Amino acid sequence: MDKALVIGLLIPLLGTMLGAAFVFFMRDDMSPRLQKSLLGFASGVMVAASVWSLLIPAMEMEAARGSWSVMPAAVGFLLGIGFLLALDELTPHLHIGTDKPEGPRSHLSRTAMLALAVTIHNLPEGMAVGVVFAGAGEGAAGMSVASALAVSIGIAIQNVPEGAIISMPMRAAGNSRWRSFVIGSLSGAVEPLGALAVVMLAALMTPVLPYMLAFAAGAMIYVVVEELIPEASEGEHTNLSTVGFALGFVLMMVLDVVMG
Repeated sequence: MDKALVIGLLIPLLGTMLGAAFVFFMRDDMSPRLQKSLLGFASGVMVAASVWSLLIPAMEMEAARGSWSVMPAAVGFLLGIGFLLALDELTPHLHIGTDKPEGPRSHLSRTAMLALAVTIHNLPEGMAVGVVFAGAGEGAAGMSVASALAVSIGIAIQNVPEGAIISMPMRAAGNSRWRSFVIGSLSGAVEPLGALAVVMLAALMTPVLPYMLAFAAGAMIYVVVEELIPEASEGEHTNLSTVGFALGFVLMMVLDVVMG
């Protein structure tokens, strides 16, 4: 389990680094068609992971409750949505591609606010990886190391376009390739840290594990609905984002079923 845990925690970060490395192979800014496709793909992976890897296991763990087995998943999901909503409202941050900061007014630099936006975005993914490994480690019903690795791989796959979407605009703004790569790579650093924190609290989390699984699902869905889908649906080539969503959803669903 220890070796699998280390691998599982690092795989998503490697996905981000791979995406950030696009700056070494692409001369120009990312094309709108490619960006729409990748945004849709990332959305599909996150939605599928939320449903198949988090919400369904949360309900299966409470199967003995019968019809009430859905309640921990429902409560945890709403708490996850509320948590990210609070972070979004209380943290000054700036999304890439926009000039208008969100959250309370502050004197933070543009770079600092960009970093906070990425942290808000990536924190739920780290929590999702951590909570499925915590469940596998505690022997929770319907959860295994293989299914936890499936979540980690799925998050890593959708981190590839995310890393590129962060690093490519940095390069287009005049930063060097190496600086753009480092900034893009560091954007994923919060994920293994968040996952490790959750795993370290695993023993304390066992009684509330179904709630935590659903909490992570709610947090990820918030990011998809608040950020990814609106960006993927703006302007032209939105049909490509729809196709990307379908491919990402199916890929994550297959990974979860085959490896679970």
